[in-house]
Amino acid sequence: MSAARAAVAAPSTTRVASVGTGDMLSADDFKAAFRNHPAGVAVVTADAGDGPVGLTATSVISVSANPALLVFSLSAFSSTAPALARAETLVVHLLGADQMALAKTFSTSGIDRFADTSSWSRLVTGEPVLNGAPTWLRGRIVDRMQAGDSTVVAVQVLQASVMEPAPDADASPLIYHNRSWHRLSELSAIS
Repeated sequence: MSAARAAVAAPSTTRVASVGTGDMLSADDFKAAFRNHPAGVAVVTADAGDGPVGLTATSVISVSANPALLVFSLSAFSSTAPALARAETLVVHLLGADQMALAKTFSTSGIDRFADTSSWSRLVTGEPVLNGAPTWLRGRIVDRMQAGDSTVVAVQVLQASVMEPAPDADASPLIYHNRSWHRLSELSAIS
């Protein structure tokens, strides 16, 4: 291949992470790779009997429609991990772009995430639910699988609440990408 042709074929970006050279990729290189993979933002809440707990999660995915199942990963380093390990049920809130402050609150350690009692209430089944979340899903934990320094939590969804946005409301979802919060909009659609 000629040098001119190679220059045309070369990528225009700089590689910031190396390929794994041994049996494992470093944690930093793995994080760098996923930094460019956008993820929806959710807040998971539960109460195992010791009071409400919650965390921001960008790992929530749907895995089955019949039965309705979702999974998320829970870091062993999360202060919420012990309470979620004891919980039988929980609520996953899928956040809109206008709820970035809520996502930041539930990703901040060392604070009382439920101090603002006007921002949440309890379902009749007892789980804490965040007021105003455009979509929430209440479910029963059906499995936990250790995966490295995290636990993959499988949840069978028992109940869902989906708000229809007002005609003039911004219904953009909240997205996390490259260590920043983003919103999707009609302008971001490419097809």
